[in-house]
Amino acid sequence: MIIDEVDTATNNQVFLDFLAQLRACYLKRPKAATFQSVILAGVYDIRNIRRKIRPDEEHKTNSPWNIAADFNVAMNFSVLDISGMLREYETDYHTGMNIEEIAELLYEYTSGYPVLVSRLCKLMDEYIAGTEVFPSRKEAWTKEGVLEAVRILLQEKNALFDSLFEKLNLYPEMKERIRAILFRGDPVPYNVDDPVTDLLHMFGFVKAEGGRLLIANRIFETRLYNYFLMPPEVEREELYNYAEQDKNQFIRNGKLDMKLLLEKFVLYFDDIYGDQDQKFIEDDGRRYFMLFLRPIINGTGNYYVETQTRNRERTDLIIDYRGEQYIIELKIYRGNAYHERGERQLTEYLDYYHLKKGYMLSFNFNKKKEIGVREISLGDKVLVEAVV
Repeated sequence: MIIDEVDTATNNQVFLDFLAQLRACYLKRPKAATFQSVILAGVYDIRNIRRKIRPDEEHKTNSPWNIAADFNVAMNFSVLDISGMLREYETDYHTGMNIEEIAELLYEYTSGYPVLVSRLCKLMDEYIAGTEVFPSRKEAWTKEGVLEAVRILLQEKNALFDSLFEKLNLYPEMKERIRAILFRGDPVPYNVDDPVTDLLHMFGFVKAEGGRLLIANRIFETRLYNYFLMPPEVEREELYNYAEQDKNQFIRNGKLDMKLLLEKFVLYFDDIYGDQDQKFIEDDGRRYFMLFLRPIINGTGNYYVETQTRNRERTDLIIDYRGEQYIIELKIYRGNAYHERGERQLTEYLDYYHLKKGYMLSFNFNKKKEIGVREISLGDKVLVEAVV
């Protein structure tokens, strides 16, 4: 007997009584014919149904079945898996796509999460191909087509995202942990004995990498940033309202004027938060830049944080806007030597993305600092540096 979506019914006492009946029948199976096996399928680990199965607190650590089979099948697609599916598609439709490049891109954004991979492919095939910008499948199955599919996916409402946010609202401790990972760059260790980590991992929010907790994939991460930076909460923030009012001036000839955006951010941030202490800036400074950025690119572009550089002192933010990418290093100023090292790191990052211009936003606590924006040349690269 297979019971699907079992985790959605664990608040229903009738269903819990039904499970208890099944267990009683199973224990009597030598004397009376019953099911050979019962499979409960869902997101929850079977042991977590204990939270509802018995009202008495002392029995919460017991499984209702006392047995659970390990499921050791890798559920995420690898780049090789995605490439195989794309080859089958290419055999049928002959788009001329670069299969390896598209597979890598899909994996970069989804980490192989099957629903997300399938949805992006469906969007490119059924929604993007045939539009004015992507008139055929040939144009749709390109890097630009993938970025457009990502943009659409990040804007749509679907059951997967609804389920994730429902879980955050049910478990405030998970919500706070996610916020710490996203905005403060806290190096949260992966601890299997921590109940919050257990919940985050079970619901698919996070993965373990190098002994640290990371958000499971880039799509989830960006959607979670949007979740924490959405009205009505942020409408009380002056910085958000300034960006909302001025957003049209930052788009020129269909392109994002990043230098002007930084100039306005420096102006408004210093005016509103310039007298705040160092702890405030370290904890929330980067959050406020994303808060400022959100209404400007909302609906047209998206952004994500490069996981390898996220920490308390440095974050690299990549913005995709109408097929163009902008790299911004957000950092806490720790002296000239550290600053110059950051400049070199940014130029190396620009090489990786084949870009000639990059941006740096420094939160500086030196009382003699010069607030403003300037351009400097480093080799064949131009860096636009902003200081607040």
